[in-house]
Amino acid sequence: MSLKITDWAVEDRPREKLLQKGTSSLSDAELLAILISSGTKDKSAVDLGRELLGIVNNNLNSLGKLTISDLKKIHGIGTARAVTIAAALELGRRRKLAEVEYIPQIRSSKDVSDIFQPLLSDLLHEEFWILFLNRSNKVISKMKLSQGGISGTVTDVRMIMKNAIECLASGIIVCHNHPSGNLNPSESDSKITQKIKEAGNLMDIQLLDHLIISDKDYYSFADNGML
Repeated sequence: MSLKITDWAVEDRPREKLLQKGTSSLSDAELLAILISSGTKDKSAVDLGRELLGIVNNNLNSLGKLTISDLKKIHGIGTARAVTIAAALELGRRRKLAEVEYIPQIRSSKDVSDIFQPLLSDLLHEEFWILFLNRSNKVISKMKLSQGGISGTVTDVRMIMKNAIECLASGIIVCHNHPSGNLNPSESDSKITQKIKEAGNLMDIQLLDHLIISDKDYYSFADNGML
């Protein structure tokens, strides 16, 4: 049986360690232990944190994709603890998103990835987004066009152009995610890209790029000579 955290030396307890040495001094399991609070009769909170990390191979990105039901499969983590963990992970995701919420000017595909990676990388379904730009490639706004299932989402070219015209955009960049992690464009990805490009040419609205996002990387049509 593991020792309870209250049986540890004071300087080794996660909360006290955080107060004395700062958040960076704690391991991932110790940070999770603070969220989990107390353990069970058989496990300490740190043990629960280690077990939780173990099911995602110690990958925090994978941890962020777990559902409440997934978290509750671990003995000792009930609804309250699962909700606390999920809320903390969502706050972390939103903080990352807030840091890149507004990039004043798009200079590369990396700038686009920095905007959409926090939005799309953890999703288990596909979403299709549009970035509207002025003539200086400065961001006017962004919007989610559609949301689909695991393997696809509907893309309405007319709606893209309608919204681009309404916000007086001179250029657009479209982006969607592949929950499978496969960054290779599908045939339908290539076809819809060409349709958007041709429609934009008629409206004098340039399609500057199309990004496919996975949990760790991205594919740029422009960088790969696909536009």
